[in-house]
Amino acid sequence: MALSRRALLAQAAASATAVAAPSPSPAVAAAGEPEPTATTTVRGTIPPGAPDFAYVPVDVPPGVRELRVSYRYDKPATPPGTAGNALDIGLFDQRGTALGGHGFRGWSGGARSEFFLRADEATPGYLPGPLEHGRWYLALGPYTVAPQGLSYEITVTFVHGAPAPAAPVAYPPRRIPGRGRAWYRGDCHIHSVHSDGRRTPTEITALARAAGLDFINTSEHNTHSSHTAWAGAATAGLLVLTGEEVTTRTGHVLAVGTDPGTFIDWRYRSRDGRFARFARAVRRAGGLVVPAHPHATCVGCAWKSGFGEADAVEVWNGPWTADDEVSLASWDATLSGATGDRWLPALAHSDYHRDPDRIGGPQTVVLADDLSREAILAGLRAGRAYGAESCAVSVDFTAVTGRGAHAGIGETLAASAPDAEVLVRLSVTGADGCELRLVTDQGLVHTAPAATPLEWRTTPARTAYVRAEVRHPAQAPPLPGPPAALTNPIWLRP
Repeated sequence: MALSRRALLAQAAASATAVAAPSPSPAVAAAGEPEPTATTTVRGTIPPGAPDFAYVPVDVPPGVRELRVSYRYDKPATPPGTAGNALDIGLFDQRGTALGGHGFRGWSGGARSEFFLRADEATPGYLPGPLEHGRWYLALGPYTVAPQGLSYEITVTFVHGAPAPAAPVAYPPRRIPGRGRAWYRGDCHIHSVHSDGRRTPTEITALARAAGLDFINTSEHNTHSSHTAWAGAATAGLLVLTGEEVTTRTGHVLAVGTDPGTFIDWRYRSRDGRFARFARAVRRAGGLVVPAHPHATCVGCAWKSGFGEADAVEVWNGPWTADDEVSLASWDATLSGATGDRWLPALAHSDYHRDPDRIGGPQTVVLADDLSREAILAGLRAGRAYGAESCAVSVDFTAVTGRGAHAGIGETLAASAPDAEVLVRLSVTGADGCELRLVTDQGLVHTAPAATPLEWRTTPARTAYVRAEVRHPAQAPPLPGPPAALTNPIWLRP
């Protein structure tokens, strides 16, 4: 008989047993003197079908200046088509593991096999701070479990001594010098060493500026530890928005531009009905809710919590794939039932982790009043933005009436009557050999070579909205080629 999720949780917790009592061993302090340490090893087995998270208690004694954790687990061979073992790990302190609570101290997922915490420093992904006496919890996330089960071993080491002075906390500024009202280029989906990326914030800052970006958003998986790590970005001319990639078991969502220090919990599935609570938490912290790669095919990556709480959606994620084509078509379908007053803007991001990923490939180009957090988020929220494959590509897309009314990307053009003629103009630079395409609520309505500006006429009676695509030549007809640029719509109404 199949076990319930509650029974599986009890079984997983019961299988975790301490096999070594704390025993002193030497460690070397900064001054060269040995420090007393104590080490405990915990072993356990997580069965197939276990709940998404199990919590292993760790009793932190008084007088601990550093906590070290390492772990390993078995990776048995499995038949083709059967998932093997993958075990994520994180940490909660004596304040507990309550959903959305204050006990969170870090998460590395499966990106590293060991980490440490002190008052003044911590492994990227984890939060430095006091190591208070009490019961802490190692959070284990069995991402996938082989039919044989997942056996693990965790070693916890306590280094005793006086705590180091707490490190000062500094966050990136909310505004840096810009160009006034202008088009600014950014990438809101980037990973550093604070989750499963390979580059430091300093390295990413240099790569972002080389890619022509004006702003980025920190989007580490399930942690906000990097929020304090971008001190040098402003002096390099890069605005850093602080956020998180909230990686649930039924899809990923970007928290873009939240208040520095904001943690958004991820320990729920769509069926739990909890996403709306945390979407509201993102907005209370001043951020945008942006489902990421909504039609990705990796386990747990496709977005299953709907778009009712979303402020925008990532339709272009890294190099263009069939997943993105589906995301674009699905997003376009939402426009057909929307109005210019309420609709879901589309964004483009690189999802950078490591080479050969390319920061700013693609990027979102947004019309904002200034290079500030508030102005950039306002432009993204309003949909005054387009996606481009690189900083070499620029799009000019407008609609005008015979009486001089004018609208640009993300805006609404009010014509004098339903049958009043509207002239749509589209031009692009940096897209040699591409094709210009106009898409409306009726579908693809016009194409032209990108070498010369395009002009097309319509009326609000015939067209509810018009958006632009700039496509490379088709590689696998009848599918169109990958885009050099995609815009949000211009809305038409009498």
